[in-house]
Amino acid sequence: MSASPREAGGKPQSGCAVHSAMRAPSRRTVVTALASTLAAPSAMLPRFAHADAAEDERFMRIALEEARRADFPFGAVIVREGREIVRGRNLGRTTNDPTAHGEMIAIRRAIAVNDRAVLVGSTLYTTGEPCAMCMGAILWCHFGRLVFAASIAQLLTRIDQIMITGAELASRTPFAPIEITGGVLAEEAMALFPPRQ
Repeated sequence: MSASPREAGGKPQSGCAVHSAMRAPSRRTVVTALASTLAAPSAMLPRFAHADAAEDERFMRIALEEARRADFPFGAVIVREGREIVRGRNLGRTTNDPTAHGEMIAIRRAIAVNDRAVLVGSTLYTTGEPCAMCMGAILWCHFGRLVFAASIAQLLTRIDQIMITGAELASRTPFAPIEITGGVLAEEAMALFPPRQ
């Protein structure tokens, strides 16, 4: 039997650190988390109107414009209540910064001129399904919706990818429910990449 957080050293400790560091989650914890993930999204999402297919294509075309201007063909746009907030494009090669993906640039630009609350419930459009780093940032920012063009699997046919989908990461993050729509103008996004050699 393990000691409680208070018994371990006489002082209260962070429950999260203790549980994640000391033991694997129980079956009950996993089942509860999965059930919460399935039940929570509709109840916990901010009440913003969701875009229709035509609006998704309109904003994805803006992301594609950004991708065409990028140093590697990824672009993003953040939208709140049907209005564009900021754009971003991959600048990793230009800035020698491997974290300068289109989604990260858009997030950084948004919080440089707004309170970070502007991201909560907003929609992020991106030309490629976000990598694990970007998807983690999207979840931590509590976006209400993610719309991407080309999937991780499609991108893998042209470039190297970390093989974890956005949906996989979102399913393990019950505290940040998000709606995910993929495949919007995917062929146009894929056309920006040369065939793999």
